[in-house]
Amino acid sequence: MARSEPKSIESLLPRVLARLAEESGRGQTLAPVWAAVVGPHLARHTTPHALQGRTLVIDVAGPEWLRSLEDEAASLCERLNARLGENLVKTLAFRLEVR
Repeated sequence: MARSEPKSIESLLPRVLARLAEESGRGQTLAPVWAAVVGPHLARHTTPHALQGRTLVIDVAGPEWLRSLEDEAASLCERLNARLGENLVKTLAFRLEVR
């Protein structure tokens, strides 16, 4: 049996985090992947909260961010799943952050 090339930690990390989020339901586990997908500016105003089935619930800092993200939800799902290597997230749900 041929051995595959070793993979970098960076390439494996999203899949490991996806597995943890799936098993625990904690969306916070996906925070590094979320930040890589949305970029540092948007990541400062949003936080993955929970993974409920195939829905990733995102806490959002204010209503203006919520409206903006709702328009981008389909694209964000595609980008998340491209990094996670599977169809882990089918939909995104946004909620105003509780402070």
